[in-house]
Amino acid sequence: MPIRIRRRRRTKIVATIGPASANPEMLHRLFIAGADVFRLNFSHGDHDVHARSFAMIRDLEKKIGRSIGVLADVQGPKLRVGRFSGGKVQLQTGQMFRLDMDPTPGNGQRVQLPHPEILAAAGIGTNLLLDDGKLRLRVKHVRPDHLITEVVTGGTLSDRKGVNVPDMVLPIPALTVKDRADLDFALSHGADFIGLSFVQRPEDVAEARDIAAGRAWIMSKIEKPQALDRLDDILALSDCVMVARGDLGVELPPEDVPLAQKRIIRTARQLGCPVVVATQMLESMISAPAPTRAEASDVATAVFDGADAVMLSAETAAGQYPVEAVTIMDRIIARVEGNEGWRQQIDSSHPAPGHSTADAIAAAASQVAHTIGAAAICGFTASGSTARRAARERPEAPIIGLTPSTEVARRLAVVWGVHSVVTAEAHSMTETVSRCSKVAVTEGFAKPGQDIVVLAGVPYGQPGTTNALRVAKVK
Repeated sequence: MPIRIRRRRRTKIVATIGPASANPEMLHRLFIAGADVFRLNFSHGDHDVHARSFAMIRDLEKKIGRSIGVLADVQGPKLRVGRFSGGKVQLQTGQMFRLDMDPTPGNGQRVQLPHPEILAAAGIGTNLLLDDGKLRLRVKHVRPDHLITEVVTGGTLSDRKGVNVPDMVLPIPALTVKDRADLDFALSHGADFIGLSFVQRPEDVAEARDIAAGRAWIMSKIEKPQALDRLDDILALSDCVMVARGDLGVELPPEDVPLAQKRIIRTARQLGCPVVVATQMLESMISAPAPTRAEASDVATAVFDGADAVMLSAETAAGQYPVEAVTIMDRIIARVEGNEGWRQQIDSSHPAPGHSTADAIAAAASQVAHTIGAAAICGFTASGSTARRAARERPEAPIIGLTPSTEVARRLAVVWGVHSVVTAEAHSMTETVSRCSKVAVTEGFAKPGQDIVVLAGVPYGQPGTTNALRVAKVK
């Protein structure tokens, strides 16, 4: 019999798989330590590497008897300069520097910029950030085949360094040829989430949704200032969202990033869209066995703001202390959620209920559970929407999501407070109550004599029809 594993916290943990963790023993240790979702970063590794990771995760899932989510994070369009004759150059602040389409290796005066979209969209005064923002250029002259820029912040620029363009929306798709191949591969291997990089417009999300065709949830990564301009429209088309603070922190002034993070979380919570906070959460643990105090506070802030999940990147993919990183993140989350101030802040930032019957029932379930001190809120969910609506309310009681779909159970691994269980469909309220009571006991949420709040949809078997609430005493 698999060991019953129940998290003692609501906020979930996403852990990235890489050279430091891509083996069965380490995956098992990471899950036991607290990882709920595993991320595969398609910016690194080939399909054979990722196929082995998919297989190991699904083997682990069978062994432990719990649904595990897999996030396939596609690379997105990478903008880069060309190469230099000497491999690198030193750019001096105040000098002029030319960006053109000529593939000839560059020098201290020019280099190739193999992206005609940038040349077409740039204007005088446009800022270009190179090498994760370490160097800054400002466009002084625009020509059909090149740009003349002034070096605002100098430094060493080497081959194929990245280019960020915070001032413009580029007419390029969010999915490259490589991304489409990676997307097809990930979907064919049963990915539960597709991380969509460098989203600029709602149309980018719509394109990915058409390809996924319901086979996975689309997780839009907000890492471009342009996405913030269309945030509501982007989230309305997304199944979940990631605050990707890496590139967002390059293209936005540092003082704006915390405000952007809070805005994204607040908007996502209002829409009931699961939100993940990512990048540099415990960065120092790549090489140190303990985080800095600032990093611990950063994780705590995301939890206080009501994020559904927090994510580890290089800490678990390439770091020296992957298990310790997940363990300390689990401890920080649990400590915050055990604090009275956390509950007060979650309640004070609670979004107004939606205007649908399902939203009203979910809000009522949270209130009823609070009033009677229910051991759990339990509901059948065919598509995941019932569990997501319950989670949007951030109830005090834990949420048990019963579903006949293994795929839905895996997707709920990223949703705040939801413990998903795969079970056969129920066909009546009596059967629903009986099944919920049994699962609440076997999964360790309730004891005989305690109350649970049961959610259901009538008629049965129709997704999105949550319209019934029942208080039941566990037998």
